Amino acid sequence: MNGKKEICIGVAGAGRAAELHLNAIKRYTGVPTCLKHIIARRFEQVNEMKERYGFLEASLDYNDLLNDPEIDIIDICTPPYVHEEMIIKALRARKHVICEKPLSGYFGKDGDIEPIGNNVPKSVMYDELLKDVDNLKNIVENSNRKFMYAENFVYAPSITKAAEILREKKSRILYAKGEESLKGSSSAVAGEWNKTGGGTFIRTGAHPLAAILWLKRVEAEARGENITVKSVFADMGCITPSLSDYDHRHIAARPHDVEDNGTVIITFSDESKATIIATDVLLGGSRNYVELYCNDAAIYCTLTMNNLMSTYFLDEDRLNDVYISEMLPSKIGWNNPFLEDEIIRGYTDEMRDFIESVYFDREPRSSFDLAYDSIKIIYAAYKSAEIGQAVEP
Repeated sequence: MNGKKEICIGVAGAGRAAELHLNAIKRYTGVPTCLKHIIARRFEQVNEMKERYGFLEASLDYNDLLNDPEIDIIDICTPPYVHEEMIIKALRARKHVICEKPLSGYFGKDGDIEPIGNNVPKSVMYDELLKDVDNLKNIVENSNRKFMYAENFVYAPSITKAAEILREKKSRILYAKGEESLKGSSSAVAGEWNKTGGGTFIRTGAHPLAAILWLKRVEAEARGENITVKSVFADMGCITPSLSDYDHRHIAARPHDVEDNGTVIITFSDESKATIIATDVLLGGSRNYVELYCNDAAIYCTLTMNNLMSTYFLDEDRLNDVYISEMLPSKIGWNNPFLEDEIIRGYTDEMRDFIESVYFDREPRSSFDLAYDSIKIIYAAYKSAEIGQAVEP
């Protein structure tokens, strides 16, 4: 066991991702933790999070996390365009890193014409991304620090159970399907390629993609095989700008130079296939699932919406502080509330694994390899959608 009495955590970012991570940490007490310092861009935002979660310190300077000798882990919950810089600085400061998805992306280079999502060829983005993440991979591998990729789907109870079945039965996944769709993002920068590195596919499709990549890895290990991604074929579009203001009234998506829908077909080296769907045009809450069609089993993993509970309300009186579901504009009528949201969607086991990985000095379930493979395939998909043919990543 690590001789350290507690794991000291610093958090960069004070938005929804940080909230989910911190709620999960609060639920888990197996290893003693200290929430030492949180930083963000605005005082009102960071001070509110400091009070809510009991951080000892709060500020607006990332260097405060890097220079604190007590901090063991820096949890990066910022927008993707600053991930790479923050990761490198944290590793060089001898900190372990938790990084929210996606790992990185293409956010523009000197000389690019704005908006880059409409003007920079995706083939150029793909080549530049590979250079950046290969450099990052080298830094991670030589850091002697742990890199933990915050992909909650990998830790969702249903995905964990699917992995257990694959290991025991040594099943072959012949076809897989996964989706994350919702009505758009609450983030002010979600429609800007130079901040998010893409649209709905990198924001939401990254989740089922990573889960299926991980499950194929589980299958390969169980069967003593090596399964890789052979090709990626994608079709993406942007439908919401064509809507009138009235027709757009229920959908939050406001894409500027990014896609609001994407469908990607992956062919693996064993000739199995997977379809990943991501859209910003789904009303009624967020939809998250993974389906596996195996040679000896059918497995359907539901994260949301699930039917653990149903509610019916005629009005919203005294429900202001009652969380029912993500992305619902109203609580009236029939709904399926999110119960134990941090558990069902994997955040609690994710943070447990990360903290224990540092405390007991072991490798996390979701590490740099999964982050690297996921972002590589995402950008292969963007390239494929632009050129209209399959890409070998």
